[in-house]
Amino acid sequence: MKLYLIIVSLLIMQISFAQETLNNSKSEVWSLEDCINYALENNITIKDAALNKSIFEVDYNKSKSSRLPNLFGNASQNFSSGNTIDPITSDYVTDQINNTNVGINSSVTLFQGNQISNQIKQNKLLFEQSIFKEEVEKNNIVLNILETYLQTLYSKEGITIAENNLAASEKEVERAKARLDAGTIALNDYTEAQSQTATNKYNLINAKNDYQQYIIVLKQLLELPPTENLEIETISENSALVNLELNKLSIYNNALNYLPELEASNLNIAANQKELDIAKGGYLPTLSLNGSLGSGYTSVNNDTFGSQFDVNFNQKLGLSLSVPIFNRNQTKAAVQTATINIEKAEIQKQSTKKDIYKKVETAYQNALSAQEQVIAAEASKKAAKQSYELVQKKYELGDLSTTDLVISQNTFTNAQQNYLQAKYLNILYHQLLQFYQGNDIKL
Repeated sequence: MKLYLIIVSLLIMQISFAQETLNNSKSEVWSLEDCINYALENNITIKDAALNKSIFEVDYNKSKSSRLPNLFGNASQNFSSGNTIDPITSDYVTDQINNTNVGINSSVTLFQGNQISNQIKQNKLLFEQSIFKEEVEKNNIVLNILETYLQTLYSKEGITIAENNLAASEKEVERAKARLDAGTIALNDYTEAQSQTATNKYNLINAKNDYQQYIIVLKQLLELPPTENLEIETISENSALVNLELNKLSIYNNALNYLPELEASNLNIAANQKELDIAKGGYLPTLSLNGSLGSGYTSVNNDTFGSQFDVNFNQKLGLSLSVPIFNRNQTKAAVQTATINIEKAEIQKQSTKKDIYKKVETAYQNALSAQEQVIAAEASKKAAKQSYELVQKKYELGDLSTTDLVISQNTFTNAQQNYLQAKYLNILYHQLLQFYQGNDIKL
């Protein structure tokens, strides 16, 4: 009895372990929101943009420290022999001399043509620009995920269509074989049914391959390992048709206010204007304050090491002025280059506005077209389905040839594919228009 209980207990443990393993091996179902949130945290393109932002932040903090004075310590030990000048007493002697020097020195720039202030302002602008550039990369990843997610759903539904076609054609082969054996159809009708089945198998393989290819692209955007299983969430059928009641100009104006590209362009212009101010500062003089403390020891003097350090202790404080007179036109060239870069930044801003308008215009026109295509494609699919069902019944009764059946099936298949394409394009362009207005992407 005890042995029986032990065996039963082991079997229950094995079943529980197997069930737990099966549950753990199931693919997690990812919604579009899950994919977007995960990618924003893990995508390496976004991480690279964040690191670039950190570099600009470091440069900004470093430039602010340039207002502070520096401080250096120095020490030296020297030996000389023969005719020489004692570096401590400045006496001319002929002897072997050991001397020690220690000290600290500091300097601070009081005025440098406002170049330090302008450099700080420029680095701040560049840091702020890097924040918007990071947002640009995030938006690009979000849009890439949206497009790939919808393409994956499209290909997944394409597999269902291909499987249904294959199942239907296999049944038709069975009917054709029975009719051939009964002598009611010719051999070429039977072989045509077989050919259609082979074609449908080929289409199913291609549909599954397309789906896996999109899964690979989506996993790479999410930075998931190759061994990770990924299953995406389907969307409800009522998402197929979305009413478009938006004004194109208002969408464009919203996009200008929302998208970070334009603000990044404005900051680029401001940063180049500060570069011009920095270059012009090269025409102005530089005033610095310098100071040092030091002491030393020499073997020529018979006093002790400590007493000499006390006696030789010295302090220095002074101002230095540097006035640019001619530096081989380096400052002039820097001013000219900065002026040209400002003009280039202005042109880049105009190009950015044109690019935003093109994106909005394209999405708007495609949304209008896709909305009409969904209606037409759905009607075509219904009509093709009814026609195919009627042809199937006539084929079963022997009133139609296999060729007619194959043609009707292909027509129905094309209508289904056209509807799927129109449906997902309509969803894509509607979501793009929502995105350009600063609204969340939701399916």
